[in-house]
Amino acid sequence: MSKSAEIQSLTYEQAFEELQNLIEMLESGEKPLEETLELYERGQTLYQHCQKLLEEAELKVETLEAKEE
Repeated sequence: MSKSAEIQSLTYEQAFEELQNLIEMLESGEKPLEETLELYERGQTLYQHCQKLLEEAELKVETLEAKEE
């Protein structure tokens, strides 16, 4: 399974928790440059995945609200 496909299979909560952990690791400044770049790239992908899931949830809520009206 590719890294992107693995991230796509995560729930919002799982992706958000991992993103928080990555941010803590990046902020510590203790990782070598190459690993820092890999963590940053994964963090970007996690962030995009979380954004997509939130947008989908928002669309569902809007659809449900429109049906009620």
